[in-house]
Amino acid sequence: MRKTEEVITMEAYVMDAFSARIFGGNQAGVVLPDRPLADTLMRQIAAEFKHSETAFVTREPDGSVSLRYFTPAGEVELCGHATVASFALLRQLGSVPDGDCTAHTKAGELTVTVRGDTVWMDMAPPQLLADIPSDERAALYAAYGLTEGDCPAGYIPRIVSTGLADIMLPVRDHGTLMRAVQNAPAVTELSRKYDVTGVHMFCPGADGVTAWCSNYAPLYDIPEECATGTSNGALTYYLYLRGDVKPGEENVFLQGEHMSRPSEIRSVLYEKDGAVTVRIGGRAVASMSCDLRL
Repeated sequence: MRKTEEVITMEAYVMDAFSARIFGGNQAGVVLPDRPLADTLMRQIAAEFKHSETAFVTREPDGSVSLRYFTPAGEVELCGHATVASFALLRQLGSVPDGDCTAHTKAGELTVTVRGDTVWMDMAPPQLLADIPSDERAALYAAYGLTEGDCPAGYIPRIVSTGLADIMLPVRDHGTLMRAVQNAPAVTELSRKYDVTGVHMFCPGADGVTAWCSNYAPLYDIPEECATGTSNGALTYYLYLRGDVKPGEENVFLQGEHMSRPSEIRSVLYEKDGAVTVRIGGRAVASMSCDLRL
């Protein structure tokens, strides 16, 4: 008699992160496996979802949560919007209570706080990794159909990380942000050159908005992303170094207008004993759910 192959079934969801309504924010897959999965299988599942990131979430016996993140192309160490999506889902399913929870990621252990429908997460320790040399900035702006004249006075492109390294690329105003058009092959090569995930373009905000942003990561098969927690955490630190962001004050970043998926990402920066911590916050709602049968 032929042996029947075991069918593995697991719950999977599509979450709209950094939004209070479906069809807004940044979509992330969230998978709740009941057993360890091979890396190749997780990448295949992420490719099937076709979202920029899919999180694989495991509850640990001590109440903490382990997360691994895959794009359709491969694994990344941390993803802010997928973390917000995962904990918002766990809260909705009754799997985590309000309060603090430890999240284990390849970028390190993070504290995630659930307060009702809002999830706040610690970023990895912020780091200013490098300034883009002055003689290399023209090529960076040209990759978006812009010139160095589109950089606002007093700002420079810098590589900053709160778990993932990105180029913070300042532009002078909202109109410039919206007319930027990416040359994906050029940005892919620049991302390799500077060893970054991608480019986080921003302009100074107004009327309660800290900054408007667009995020690009073609090296990881993400032409543009409508909400990025790690990148806005890095931007918070960039602005703090300039004196534009004050410790303890809540910041608001609006992203995703290019993609017609408006997103709101919040951040708070804290100073304590000479160390700086950045927290990112936002909401997420489930737009789809299914069972994966493998």
